[in-house]
Amino acid sequence: MTRNEGISLRESLPSGNVEQDPHDTEGNISNLDQADSRQLESTRKRACVLVGSAVLQLPIWGFAMCYGVFQEYYSSNWTLQGSQGVTGIIGTTSNGVMYLSMPFLFALFTKRWAHRRQTAALCGVALTCISFLLSSFSTHVWHLVATQGVLAALGCALIYSPTTLSLGEWFNTSNRAVAYGIVLSCKNIVGSACPFLLRVLLDRYGFRVTLRIWTAVAAATSISAVFLIPTHPSSILSSTHRTRKIPWLFLKHQTFYIYSIAIILQSAGYGIPQTYLNTYAHEVTLLSQTSATLLLTLFNIPGIVASAFFGYLSDNKRFSLSATTVTSISAVSSALAAFLFWGLTSQGSMALLVLFSMTFGFFAGGYSATWGGVINELEHEAAQKNEAIDAGMLYGLLNGARGIGYVSGGLAGVPLLKAGSTSTVGSFGYGTIYGPLIIFTGLSSVFGGLGVLWKWKKWLQLL
Repeated sequence: MTRNEGISLRESLPSGNVEQDPHDTEGNISNLDQADSRQLESTRKRACVLVGSAVLQLPIWGFAMCYGVFQEYYSSNWTLQGSQGVTGIIGTTSNGVMYLSMPFLFALFTKRWAHRRQTAALCGVALTCISFLLSSFSTHVWHLVATQGVLAALGCALIYSPTTLSLGEWFNTSNRAVAYGIVLSCKNIVGSACPFLLRVLLDRYGFRVTLRIWTAVAAATSISAVFLIPTHPSSILSSTHRTRKIPWLFLKHQTFYIYSIAIILQSAGYGIPQTYLNTYAHEVTLLSQTSATLLLTLFNIPGIVASAFFGYLSDNKRFSLSATTVTSISAVSSALAAFLFWGLTSQGSMALLVLFSMTFGFFAGGYSATWGGVINELEHEAAQKNEAIDAGMLYGLLNGARGIGYVSGGLAGVPLLKAGSTSTVGSFGYGTIYGPLIIFTGLSSVFGGLGVLWKWKKWLQLL
């Protein structure tokens, strides 16, 4: 080939291989910029949703997690009509009502009313604040049960359900269990900081003014946080078109019922120390009010790390652990803490109570963070059978199971306390009036790992 023929051949080649149309280049750059902009906007919204969800843990869980401080205050400063012992059910009733109402609220706001989630959350803020304000004017113990245990709890559930659905949807593609773990860690931060704050307010102003201050704090934090959590666009679009039915095929799976029963049993025992640990420390081990309040703080502090830790175990890719394994680690370890540390405490023995608060608070406090792994397992089962499944609805039902456990534990706690010995038998916690409560806490905790027994049964059948 001559030099001139080579030049002619190169000139006859398509010009796109040598030069690119400037309009196409500008279009590609514009598309990349738009993609980067959308990605940045999505990341910003996800960050806002995570921050908003974290802040909401204060008004939603602050009172319920720290009710033991109020319980101890009522025991030494009772001025209302009615039996003071009834106050023991307020904390567990509050938790129970919140969790029990969640399946219905999750079903309502999953698709049909998804576009009204922020409005519903704001209505929940109003109900919560009005209830706490009314409780500050209580004259009879049933006023406290109605306003704090029922109405305020319903308001908190109305805040929690739509905002948690949005959290799950914004983190639907990745890191959902980690996101849940971070939010649950913030919940435990609230449970760690609020006992001392409430104790100072109660000692200085009494319970009526304290409740009014709490009302203001709840209003300020919840209103600002709700606006940080927009509904995911996918839910808004689906709610404006024909409503898609929620798939219920997962109710045919045994796995769902095994985990639900385990959650009920674990939750029945988990609420007992939250309610009675303060009074136990003050009456049995004769600790000061400050030391008793410190125990409740130490009970919640480990949950800050535990929620993120168990969320990571449930969602990690490096070494895969099944949901049954992770839940059994939490359940068995918390049961051992109750039997060995709480049950063996004696008068003036603060060291064992501190050890119990921290170990039980870590392992039992991280139990709900394992639900991300439970949902992943149920989604995997549904995918194998080519079935649809709604993770938000499933999470709501697991919360409902937790509510049944809280209410059951609260109702069982009063007769168990009466069944305890009126006089100390021996020098350990088992011999006090709280002995039956300690045993109940340990047994219900260990059955939170029921899933692993079911897995072993299936493996044995295959052998």
